[in-house]
Amino acid sequence: MPRRERPVSTSPSPEETSIADLVDRLSAQTSRLVRDELKLARAEYAEKAKQGGTAAGLFGAGAVLAWFGVGALLATLILVLSLVLPAWAAALIVTAVVFAAAGIAALLGKKTTEGLTATPERTLETVRRDATEIKERI
Repeated sequence: MPRRERPVSTSPSPEETSIADLVDRLSAQTSRLVRDELKLARAEYAEKAKQGGTAAGLFGAGAVLAWFGVGALLATLILVLSLVLPAWAAALIVTAVVFAAAGIAALLGKKTTEGLTATPERTLETVRRDATEIKERI
């Protein structure tokens, strides 16, 4: 029966690995790590930009509602209230109500933006973990 020969390994054992090979591997792995961290940062910034867009939309909605509210409510409510109050008092009351609604919408938009930061927290955490792991292995 013919004897099978074991294939010869082309990669050196850890004891035989040269410093140059180790430096090459470190360089390649570091490059890959940096690229992956940049991808994560880009994804995190895109997510935060989307949340910021939602907040801006709420601010815009508040402004549009305030504008339409001023036009519609001033026209109708002032006329209705002027039946029982002087016209100036009716106009003042309606204006106060419209601006109160606009203030509420603006506060909701502000509240939405309070939790947003531009810092990519997950990326920073993984970079810290990677740096700690590299220090431990050296």
